[in-house]
Amino acid sequence: AVTAPFYEVEHSEVIIVIGANPTENHPVAATFFKNAAKKGSKLIVMDPRGQALKKYATHMLQFKSGTDVALLNSIMNVIIEENLFDQEYIKHHTLGFEKLKEHLKMFSPDKMFNNTGIDASEIRKVAKLFASTKKGIIFWGMGISQHIHGTDNARCLISLALMTGNVGQ
Repeated sequence: AVTAPFYEVEHSEVIIVIGANPTENHPVAATFFKNAAKKGSKLIVMDPRGQALKKYATHMLQFKSGTDVALLNSIMNVIIEENLFDQEYIKHHTLGFEKLKEHLKMFSPDKMFNNTGIDASEIRKVAKLFASTKKGIIFWGMGISQHIHGTDNARCLISLALMTGNVGQ
């Protein structure tokens, strides 16, 4: 699943890859990601196992297995706390944002460090990077959906895309 067709990475400023290993499972898509990174797109790879794309990544978040939701919620926490969300997009295209804001208060990057193993400063950098672009794409695979927390993972990624207005961009 993606927030825009994968080949749009060539027009994206920021690319998130999570729950997928394109180099092994989607080699054509991986070539697009590598080329985009070589041309200056910021590539954020989130994967507990690490992967070959990490050598092209601006940020490699090798989080503790099973903590996807905590990681994604901590990224969204930063976007909320630092008022980096797209108010106009949210106003016109979403429902329930105030409830989400309230929920995310307990997921500060500092509190989530022990869960995810990712330093709070790195989470803040990634959150600011993704929130600051209007040309962002999220690419995720079965590592997100075919998981005990698959529905929650997908909801987090959808919420991240919606709160930043990075849908179809």
